[in-house]
Amino acid sequence: MSATKEEITAFLTSEFPQTKCVVESVDETGATLSHAIGVDELRPGGTVSGPVLMSVADVAIYVAILGRIGIVPLTVTTSLNINFLRKPSATARIIADCTLIKVGRTLVVGEVSLYSEGSSDVVAHVVGTYSIPPTTPQKSL
Repeated sequence: MSATKEEITAFLTSEFPQTKCVVESVDETGATLSHAIGVDELRPGGTVSGPVLMSVADVAIYVAILGRIGIVPLTVTTSLNINFLRKPSATARIIADCTLIKVGRTLVVGEVSLYSEGSSDVVAHVVGTYSIPPTTPQKSL
């Protein structure tokens, strides 16, 4: 029932053509994404804007869930909490490493660490909860 990297990438391209997120890897436990940084992603002071970081984390959790349960478009965010820890690089891609920490029948909780490419320092830590439509069968952790 899970979806492959290729299936998820095709789905995102079709349904979310505005996203700049790139699926680097995905399996039934999580996903890794990247997002290029340019002038459009920067806020005054030369740092990556908070909404960009939140968006990357949100997409990472969504992709990880689709990797687990298959393409279920109406899986939606119900909460997203982000802690900004340090200033990300204005010239390096943002890397999102997501791990699914709880997969239930109707709710999934995922955790994301965001990094600037080339650094092991976490720039933001995110925890999000998604709601799965009730007719979707899935495997519990």
